Amino acid sequence: MKFLHITFHFEFSEQVEKILDEAGIESYVRYAMVEGKDREGKHFGNKVFPGSTTVVQAQVPDDKMEKLLEKLKDFREDKKSHRHMTVTVMPVEESVGD
Repeated sequence: MKFLHITFHFEFSEQVEKILDEAGIESYVRYAMVEGKDREGKHFGNKVFPGSTTVVQAQVPDDKMEKLLEKLKDFREDKKSHRHMTVTVMPVEESVGD
């Protein structure tokens, strides 16, 4: 089991959720419209720093991780506007619940 943490601009939420669905990830948490900073600057959802960041977190079975990472990498490389997305994978030592 792995813990997946994805950050991206909020306007790509539907596309990222579609990737998760296609990879068979049935459960995840999405923090929509949070403030953040990436290589393109601050995104605080106001006139001075427009835009917002979205965070998705999920526990992913090992057998689904390779396919999912491939799809996320493809999305990131598809357009220049997707390249701000970051994906972090960490081992899960213990988990209670689904």
